[in-house]
Amino acid sequence: MKKKSNLITVAIDSPAAAGAGTQAKLIAKHYNLLHLDTGRIYRLIGKIKLENPKKFNISLIKKKIKSLNIKKLQDKSLLSDKVAISASIIAKDKKIRNIVHKFQQKCAYTPPIKYSGSVLDGRDIITVQMKDAMFKFFITAELKTRARRRFREYKNLGKKISYKDVIKSLKNRDKSDRFRRFGPLKKTKDSILINTTKLSRKRCFKKIKAIMDRKLRVNGNL
Repeated sequence: MKKKSNLITVAIDSPAAAGAGTQAKLIAKHYNLLHLDTGRIYRLIGKIKLENPKKFNISLIKKKIKSLNIKKLQDKSLLSDKVAISASIIAKDKKIRNIVHKFQQKCAYTPPIKYSGSVLDGRDIITVQMKDAMFKFFITAELKTRARRRFREYKNLGKKISYKDVIKSLKNRDKSDRFRRFGPLKKTKDSILINTTKLSRKRCFKKIKAIMDRKLRVNGNL
């Protein structure tokens, strides 16, 4: 897909609960970029399948994705366990992945004119979706740190789940992400590793901002 000239493109891959979504939002706000949490698209399709089991087919998905407003991806109902399970199943379908891939490419390389570029976070953004992104970050953290973060998220959402179950869930998720058939999670040689285990949100963003500003000044974006 042809890119706009001087477009700021940021690709972020990470395991679950490493803080990538938070950093992507901070990057998007600071640099005026379109932000797309790619995992939410599969959750949306998973929810559509739950609500329309008999009508669910490729044509319906194409129609829904074509008219998709990114704001719909912020719907808290997409965070339910049922939707997550449904999303993990449909995400293995190559036809559905191709539809989502086209939508992600559009967001990445032809964002609305009001934006200076795009930032996408997920599992295969660097390896599949945005191989030529201006910035590539692999954000990670130790399992226990990620589990504590996810446990706090669940508590704030009023979900009753033990810390032990959160650890188990993340271990299973990591295994699934790393060994899945299409777009497995892996760090590339050209991506910058950001370990958030001992970093606050603010310190992590300062680190990312310093890296980005250096290159953007050279490129003439700043």
